[in-house]
Amino acid sequence: MSGPVEEAVTAPEAGRAPAPWHVIAVASGKGGVGKSTVAVNLAAAFARTGARCGLLDADFYGPSVPLMTGLRDGRLRTGADGRIRPIEIHGLKIVSIGFMVPEGEALMWRGAILHKVIHDFIHDVDWGECDYLIVDLPPGTGDVPLSLHQAIPFRGALLVTTPQAVALADATRAAALCRELGIPLLGLIENMSGLVCPHCQGHVDLFTPGGAQDLSGQLGIPLLGRIPFDPQIGLCGDLGVPPVLARPDSPTASTFREIALRLTRQLPAVAA
Repeated sequence: MSGPVEEAVTAPEAGRAPAPWHVIAVASGKGGVGKSTVAVNLAAAFARTGARCGLLDADFYGPSVPLMTGLRDGRLRTGADGRIRPIEIHGLKIVSIGFMVPEGEALMWRGAILHKVIHDFIHDVDWGECDYLIVDLPPGTGDVPLSLHQAIPFRGALLVTTPQAVALADATRAAALCRELGIPLLGLIENMSGLVCPHCQGHVDLFTPGGAQDLSGQLGIPLLGRIPFDPQIGLCGDLGVPPVLARPDSPTASTFREIALRLTRQLPAVAA
């Protein structure tokens, strides 16, 4: 390894925030695969079990968590101690760069500025008592994952992909970055895996099937779940209520709860 990845891996860990809770990165190799949707609904699935859950929207260049949670007009506040207070909704504690940048404005931060904001979001936020902190990473393998790795010890990362060959190839690159940084790969989630026909209830493949299953075998990680394509997911997101909460009896909500349950069982062994 060389360059920034090597620096991130070999950097001293003294500046990292202590994290007695499980910090889970949600990553993807490319945009458009529903990574943020997975992050929001997975966090909501944990919260629905009674777990204390935070959600950090670290997708700095395309923050969509405020819209998906009904907080598009949300603004961060600081307490008397000067620490940032997350906005609480749907049983979640949420922090997003979208709360700091006007909607529609381009964010052109890099380097030291970006690293400082990431540091503040970890060290200067009063997360309180949390069992899980879900971190929605930006797609790809850029500055943000490296800076976050230096700031906080991840328990592991989830990779989100669709069945398309191009998405699977990019997920492989994201997996390689996690492994170079020493972040355990918890598993793969296949989004938009197929469409349930509203007329006959049959399964319709939208892409060539089986790609995520093959990739999980190649990477040696479990395929944690296959999220069906459901138009209601987009509608719920536009309304600001995660489908896990808005439609708890739907197949989508059931799949997210199953993924959360699998992670609840898996994480103690990873942390040991």
